Amino acid sequence: MSRYVLGVTGASGAIYALRTAMHLKRLGHEVSLVVTAPGREVVEYEGQNALFGFADKTFDVDDFFAECASGSADYAGMAVVPCSMGTLGRIASGTSDNLLVRSADVCLKERRPLVIVPREMPYNLIHLENMERVTRAGAIVIPASPQFYSKPATVEELVDTVVAKILKHLGAGSAADCAGIVKPWEGNVAAGNQ
Repeated sequence: MSRYVLGVTGASGAIYALRTAMHLKRLGHEVSLVVTAPGREVVEYEGQNALFGFADKTFDVDDFFAECASGSADYAGMAVVPCSMGTLGRIASGTSDNLLVRSADVCLKERRPLVIVPREMPYNLIHLENMERVTRAGAIVIPASPQFYSKPATVEELVDTVVAKILKHLGAGSAADCAGIVKPWEGNVAAGNQ
């Protein structure tokens, strides 16, 4: 079992956070939740309050004494799901002005996996430059852009196409674990794999 920080911001798409937490728990990991004030409002507004039931620990976004604020804590990585452009900018700038941004900074400085899932569009140049900055610093940017080739039948299945990528890049699930969430692409069988 590994421990992961899950940061949730005020961008729309709280279902991505819920499904990420749910699958982390299903795979036997511990989830420490850090949610911004706008994030809490969006979670409630979008009806995803079940998210809090999957957290082993929930830290206040202003609690700089929380364990995930220190590089000496043994977290395996962090995902910011969904990530607002404001939070992305603060992570890219290294401001560490709240626990969520500080925890992301800790992952970068300790060379731990940091997955950032922006859920906003279209991107302006500042957004793209901030994505480049965090990528250069070691983060992995996974936009909330689901795939359709697995023919998802529900919103949850569609969301899980992104969640499987998050788990893979966090190192939280093996290829088999992620395949249990979304079947991997095996080519176009109907076309004879040409």
